[in-house]
Amino acid sequence: MMKNFILYIIVVLVLFSCEKKNIENDVVARVNNSYLYKEEILSNMPDNFNREDSLLFRSNYINAWALEKLLLDKAKINIDDKEGEINKLVETYKKELLIDRYKQAVLQQELDTIITNEDIDIHYKRNKEIYKLNESLIQLQYIHYNKEINDEKELIKLFKSNSKEDVNELISNELEYNSFNFNDSIWVNLNQVIKKLPVLKEVRNIKKNDFIKKEDSLGVYLVSVKDLLKRNEIAPKSYVVPTIKQMILHKRKLELVKKVEKTLIIDAINKKQFEQY
Repeated sequence: MMKNFILYIIVVLVLFSCEKKNIENDVVARVNNSYLYKEEILSNMPDNFNREDSLLFRSNYINAWALEKLLLDKAKINIDDKEGEINKLVETYKKELLIDRYKQAVLQQELDTIITNEDIDIHYKRNKEIYKLNESLIQLQYIHYNKEINDEKELIKLFKSNSKEDVNELISNELEYNSFNFNDSIWVNLNQVIKKLPVLKEVRNIKKNDFIKKEDSLGVYLVSVKDLLKRNEIAPKSYVVPTIKQMILHKRKLELVKKVEKTLIIDAINKKQFEQY
């Protein structure tokens, strides 16, 4: 009986020793009484890292972990929190975080995210004044080509034409151009256009329906201005559709949250869960 007991003690000690060695082998860093284990680093390390990246990540992770622990230990020693202010802040943050998570879950489940063209039209008509431009916008077509191009007169004639056939013919010869744009239905920032077509800097007063021909060392530019809107004018609806969608969604979120909050209060009163004295 005694021999069996002694054998049991020996086995336990051996197992404990092995387990302690395994734990020590897994430890990669220590700060006072805190330990960082290999498993934590591996669980946070991206899968696609090569050996060099892994070593760098490991080193940075250990240093960041150590610094955090050292700062925390110093803070515990040097910061007086007799009033429990930090705990109060933690509790407040925890409550706000939980409430925010709940609201986000409700929004994800119940928010109507489908925005129709009619929704956009109604919002735009009611709120036009908030969509004043901060920059000038332009609708234009342009071609940039080398000076040695064949039959330049025919090219200019086609470019000035409004017929679909002529535009299609221009497009069919697109390989002859350095760059081009034939879609004049899109509004673009004039400053961005000037960066792309620096010759337009020389044009002092660009106007609607202008035809511009300019040359520089890189070639010839033909520009046809379909329309122009200046700063502080009302932005066209097509230009602000992404912003309108964001505004509509934001308004729906606020309305849904208010509805949920109101329903919670009413339900709590009806179920005698909330009473005012």
